[in-house]
Amino acid sequence: MLKTSLITFFLLFSAILQAEQGYQSISPAQPTRNPDKVEVIEFFWYGCPSCYRLEPTLNEWLKNKPDNVEFIRQPAIFSQVWGDHAKAFFTAEALGVVEKVHADLFDAIQNKKQALRTEDQLAQFFAKHGVSAADFRNAYNSFLVDAKMRKAKSMAPRYGITGVPALVINGKYKTSAQLAKSYENMVKVVDSLIAQESK
Repeated sequence: MLKTSLITFFLLFSAILQAEQGYQSISPAQPTRNPDKVEVIEFFWYGCPSCYRLEPTLNEWLKNKPDNVEFIRQPAIFSQVWGDHAKAFFTAEALGVVEKVHADLFDAIQNKKQALRTEDQLAQFFAKHGVSAADFRNAYNSFLVDAKMRKAKSMAPRYGITGVPALVINGKYKTSAQLAKSYENMVKVVDSLIAQESK
């Protein structure tokens, strides 16, 4: 009985300490793509104002991220509209134009209030970024994008992610603006955990 109480106390104390430090442990820890790298996954949604506000801070961090870090953008899917926007990202990924369209997708949805949910709406958006209608539709309806969509639906639950933006460090820890108290502190928490995981 005493042993059980001590374990419960330790787990509770550990959770409180982590919360004060701006992160939580993921249990069980999830495997990473490359064991030689420290993996950082960003869970986001183009329709999320907080994700949009995190972008400048995250982009600054990306310019100087350590060489041993693999950064992965991961659209979260919690509803049909989230899925529509995730498909836009995966189509951009399949076409190799993520860097060209990522910021503009955020801008179009957040500031210009464009829906960008249907194949036709997205075809027009991608056309403005130099992607032909045929290339867009081939990628949009491809097996690759379909497979990524199916996998994405299970990704957030795997890591215990219930809201965005959220950052997952090496399959073991997660942080958010709520946990870290600010976007700037989110990346500080990430840097601290990267240093810990790099030892």
